[in-house]
Amino acid sequence: MEIILKKDVKGLGIAEDLVSVKPGFARNFLIPQGIAEAATTEAKAAWESRREEREAKRAALIEEFKKSAAVLDSAKLSIGAKVGTTDKIFGSISTHQLAQTIQDQFSITVDRRDIILPAGEIKTLGTYKAIIRLFEDIQAEMELEVVAE
Repeated sequence: MEIILKKDVKGLGIAEDLVSVKPGFARNFLIPQGIAEAATTEAKAAWESRREEREAKRAALIEEFKKSAAVLDSAKLSIGAKVGTTDKIFGSISTHQLAQTIQDQFSITVDRRDIILPAGEIKTLGTYKAIIRLFEDIQAEMELEVVAE
């Protein structure tokens, strides 16, 4: 049975996708929960008319994320931390701190879960690389330097 998703469903698709599922799954769960609607002729026609608008919005989003990635790729972020006598940080630099610093310095909103630190936790002073996933396959590699406060 073909349905049009109204909400994102993990493992099935994102909102506004036209997908095929087993009839029982659609009738007993997806449609009653308001997650999907049956893909009737009228619903398919409306879905097609909205598709061009969705594709234009998606293209604009991708362009915006590419610009943000270019800004972050060329930037070097400096983060201050309290350190002891052996240049070890009291605690560590978290992805939450990195996301907040990116927001403050570049006005680019990044979710902390989209920041990947290849070195794991940052517990000493030095220069590190962070990978920031912005959108699907668009990501930026940012250099960050941890300095003593």
